[in-house]
Amino acid sequence: MSISSIPPPRAPGGVEDDAPGARVAPILRVERLTKAYSVKSGWFGKGRVLRAVDDVSLYVRPGETLGLVGESGSGKTTLGRTILRLVTPTVGRIVFDGAEITNLSRGALRPHRKKMQIVFQDPYASLDPRLTIRETLAEPFLIHRMAHRSEIDGRVARLLERVGLPPEAMHRLPREFSGGQRQRIGIARALATEPKFVVCDEPVSALDMSIQAQIVNLLLDLQEEQKLAYLFVSHDLKIVEYLSHRVAVMYLGRIVEVGPTASLFERRLHPYTRALASAVPSPDPGKRRLRIVLEGEPANPLSPPSGCAFHPRCVRAIPGKCDVETPQLRELAPRSGHRVACFAPHV
Repeated sequence: MSISSIPPPRAPGGVEDDAPGARVAPILRVERLTKAYSVKSGWFGKGRVLRAVDDVSLYVRPGETLGLVGESGSGKTTLGRTILRLVTPTVGRIVFDGAEITNLSRGALRPHRKKMQIVFQDPYASLDPRLTIRETLAEPFLIHRMAHRSEIDGRVARLLERVGLPPEAMHRLPREFSGGQRQRIGIARALATEPKFVVCDEPVSALDMSIQAQIVNLLLDLQEEQKLAYLFVSHDLKIVEYLSHRVAVMYLGRIVEVGPTASLFERRLHPYTRALASAVPSPDPGKRRLRIVLEGEPANPLSPPSGCAFHPRCVRAIPGKCDVETPQLRELAPRSGHRVACFAPHV
């Protein structure tokens, strides 16, 4: 199969319009989004298609955090970057702040860039080591013509203060800061354009535990001040549970379960969600808990199994069903907002 042969999206579906709080219009709506790459096998091999993001539908409301969890390689980062149009989608729709941005040119996309930003995973690699912090934080103001050059120092100083750094830090280079401080600078850069939506791409995974807590609480404070919407990408379920309003679980490019945080962590309908949650260490070392060990390795995304991609590792797989049909997200309890893509969920 070639990328050009991937069918266009079907009629919108799978987006939780009937979920609690549905009267508030989403700041972001993604419908049937797919990002596929053409990969060659060997020097003269035929090209194959890797679906890094496969038929994903989701939404995020103003002031809300949608946590996105899954194993490494599940497509979380690609989904976040595709939503921001840092990666060009193959098919599907992206509607941001009332405007469809799926196929906009770079010039037409620029006004929307101000409103949607990203905090990268690696605070060391995300800052140009040759630029002072002033130069780094001045770029968004100058690119988007949000401030005159005479106003830059004042704007940068206020940004630094908002993320807990002294204004005089603007004259230093990235190498003079710790990992946590660099991530604060990365957050300040994302906030410079006064966005409405921020993708947080594993922003604390490269930091130690004490610094992680500081950055997470900073993100929560900023969200409350500015009514920011977050897509928080992480493999750490404890952090996701702490700061997310809703959680989506991703496996091999697809959303397999999504719902309000309390509901999803209490019920864990999908076998994959249960396995992920069982791997989270307990704060009580004396408490016994069931550890679910998945058999086998994740499927090769270049040659995914037919039917449900998780069925080769699933103890609840139904022969002749799960290996043939692809389950769609469905709601087991009406108007709960909790959906699962599974033929044999835990109920």
